[in-house]
Amino acid sequence: MKILVINPGATSTKIAVYEDGQEIMRKGIDHEAAEMDKYERIVDQMPFRRDIIMKTLEEEGYKLEDFDAVCGRGGLLKHIPSGTYLVNDAVIETIKNPPYGEHAANLGSYLAKELADRVGIPAFFVDPVSVDELEDVARYSGLKGMERQSFFHPLNQKAVCRKTAEDMGKKYEDLNMIGVHLGGGVSVAAHCHGRTIDVNNVKDDGAMGMDRGGNLPANALVNLCFSGLTKEEVKRKIGREAGVFSYTGTKDFRTVENKAFDEGDQECMGAFKAIAYQLAKDIGAMAAVLHFDVDAIVFTGGMAYSDRFIEEISSYVNKIAPIMRYPGEMEMKALADGAARGLNGDYKIYE
Repeated sequence: MKILVINPGATSTKIAVYEDGQEIMRKGIDHEAAEMDKYERIVDQMPFRRDIIMKTLEEEGYKLEDFDAVCGRGGLLKHIPSGTYLVNDAVIETIKNPPYGEHAANLGSYLAKELADRVGIPAFFVDPVSVDELEDVARYSGLKGMERQSFFHPLNQKAVCRKTAEDMGKKYEDLNMIGVHLGGGVSVAAHCHGRTIDVNNVKDDGAMGMDRGGNLPANALVNLCFSGLTKEEVKRKIGREAGVFSYTGTKDFRTVENKAFDEGDQECMGAFKAIAYQLAKDIGAMAAVLHFDVDAIVFTGGMAYSDRFIEEISSYVNKIAPIMRYPGEMEMKALADGAARGLNGDYKIYE
């Protein structure tokens, strides 16, 4: 069973080939920012990226006929339960008219179908960022009509939680875990017997990220909205110019850590400790959601490589449950594994 995996980013496209569950090729294709700027919408980049993927596969000695399926990363689709989904016309229509905005990840499913249709094989996507398995009580905010939504990092979180369960000699569906994704965006989720019943919406709430504001004081946010900035300027400020960046001037976590501990930079030290503190509070909240019946707290993402950072967060929460750490990401393998399940008939239909 040979599967082509596609994971688009803002200025890059990662592709990989898996055979019988093992990665046998991976390639990162970088795109010039000037080239990306030519396209009015992200969805318009599809033919350009498709052709580059085709060229790269040829250079690596692969033909589309070699594959049993193509799997692309899912993006800001409609809210759906976790799982592997067949890419159908409804998926493509959603990508072209996205309900929650455009994102490079939206192209994953589109590219997968474009390539798969050429040779008559299935195209899949797995656990998009819009996975929604929230309990009804978790949807309440504090104002009717302003319900909480589920946007987080389900692809990587569920992959590492499955890995944790495997390492514990158990099944993901049998455990309660708190998943903590530590990337440019951060998210914390309560995994209850295979379902993410509550999450810190990476777009709206929870701890600040490297450039996202997370929870912000409501009245101060209202004042910002009426400070003369446009709606788009406010969104950019709280979504791309906030978080650790607003305190330190950098979006590179390693720079923040090095300046804090090697150079004694107090702004960086304050931000380092604050993001750990806020994440610990989110973990505590998810522990309460799970009635403090937690089998493991699972850290993943790029910042999970930092021993200091994990120790700082753990100093608050290590009495809740054992700490497990899987630095980096398992997204490519998670896509391949999901496609393999799809080829075995375990897939859902997007409507």
